[in-house]
Amino acid sequence: MTMFCYQCEQTAKGTGCTVQGVCGKDPETAALQDLLVYGVMGIGWWATGAADAGARDRSTGVFAVKALFSTITNVNFDPARIEAMIAEAGRVKQLARALAVSAGAARGAIPAAAEWEPALDRKGLLAQAADVGLAAGPPENTDIKSLEHLLLFGLKGMAAYADHAHLLGYDLDTIYDFIHHALAALAEHSLPAAGLVALCMECGKTNIATMELLSQAHRARFGVPRPTPVSLGTRKGAAIIVSGHDLLDLKELLEQTEGTGVNIYTHGEMLPAHAYPALKKHTHLAGNFGTAWQNQIKEFAAAPAAVLMTTNCIQRPAGSYHDRIFTTGLVAWPGVAHIPDRPTGGRKDFSEVIAKAKALPGFEDHPGKTITVGFGHEAVLGIADKVVAAVKSGAIRHFFLIGGCDGAKPGRNYYTRFAELVPGDCVIVTLACGKYRFNTMEFGAIGGIPRLLDAGQCNDAYSAVRIAQALASAFGRGVNDLPLSFIISWYEQKAVAVLLSLLSLGIKGMRLGPSIPAFLTPGVLKVLVAKFDIRPITTPEQDLETSLKKTER
Repeated sequence: MTMFCYQCEQTAKGTGCTVQGVCGKDPETAALQDLLVYGVMGIGWWATGAADAGARDRSTGVFAVKALFSTITNVNFDPARIEAMIAEAGRVKQLARALAVSAGAARGAIPAAAEWEPALDRKGLLAQAADVGLAAGPPENTDIKSLEHLLLFGLKGMAAYADHAHLLGYDLDTIYDFIHHALAALAEHSLPAAGLVALCMECGKTNIATMELLSQAHRARFGVPRPTPVSLGTRKGAAIIVSGHDLLDLKELLEQTEGTGVNIYTHGEMLPAHAYPALKKHTHLAGNFGTAWQNQIKEFAAAPAAVLMTTNCIQRPAGSYHDRIFTTGLVAWPGVAHIPDRPTGGRKDFSEVIAKAKALPGFEDHPGKTITVGFGHEAVLGIADKVVAAVKSGAIRHFFLIGGCDGAKPGRNYYTRFAELVPGDCVIVTLACGKYRFNTMEFGAIGGIPRLLDAGQCNDAYSAVRIAQALASAFGRGVNDLPLSFIISWYEQKAVAVLLSLLSLGIKGMRLGPSIPAFLTPGVLKVLVAKFDIRPITTPEQDLETSLKKTER
């Protein structure tokens, strides 16, 4: 089989994976994921008609979100699980269709995606998938297709945030309505460029609302994050390393390991969990092990511990730890043990993971460096008067938001070098796993204000938005007039959603790297540059000089 996928930054040759995904995705899984997205477009078309007629069934939105999230880079590599979701997509589409018909929804010509029914076996599904992939079908105009894919990848990223919120009991019908509406537009292939640009901006605005909802959910369940020191060393004893983004999974695991002698370590995007009161109260939350997702093969192989992957970003497990890594939720890899979903009103059962940890040697005592996390918007806004005073006095000259995804592609040392070069009278705000490029460096403080403020996961991009808006309000300026520069690294679709959110706020002059997305045609990129002054990264020295000149103006 052949494939085509270019949704991540590391796509082959910077143009698209056509034989095997750089992420490890095989052509069969890629095809099934494309077909699942196609089925969800049909669901969106019928659900939009129903909503327009005043009829909704939230379960259609919940399923659409889970399906889209499953197709994000480094989430679900198991074709059998994707195949099961395709069958479910067929059932949900019929539900949405019946809802629209019973509500008397007035719709035009029915697009092919809304008429689609899943084949009865994998061979038939793969035959269907051949006609609906990213490189197949309409539109013929490459700029239009580029904008459609920009919207699609933004929807995938937003779906991840919406799913996390849903699992914590937080939902908004307006979010599900927009997702359905955008999917319906993609099913119809009828919007001109201006309409698609407008829909991308609406996607960005809706993603801000989604991230705000998730922020509320996290704080309601786990408390308000506060600056907290985190050990990078290890304690003697059995251990479980938890990676991904799902704080609820971590909480339930902590509760089930209380008093068992098993220590829990965060990894990757789980690092910010240490700042939440309901999580850090567990004394066996021992610290953070390892760094960003792309280093997991080396790091997990060296760890005599069990590993739990709660969301993206999983890589092909090496043989050295294949029998002690577990997946749960939407993340999956063929042949890897999977922890089932929690029953309604119950919790997940992590006993299998705990038993594996107890059977392994565990870590020895090895004290390590300590870093501080937990500078969410509450913590920063709590010292806003000090920050404003420091800016007005000249003690703080400039703010740099250096954040986003990390990855293995050459060129990402740019972000390390940039952080190293930031002058001592400037503050760095960071979030997401891109911070692992520099978060163990010593930056010191300015008048008691740390020069490195770790705002959290990529899920916590809302905190960065709140901080920027609060500074703008305090100085009576627009965000673009602040001594603030955005230095963004991207890898997958959640970063696309955040980028659209920043664009929807009118933020200009962002530096984006390490490369420009392959799915942006020269024509679309030209529009984004003209309207938003998006700039590809050059050298750390040159980009830093350009950013600081903004302050001088």
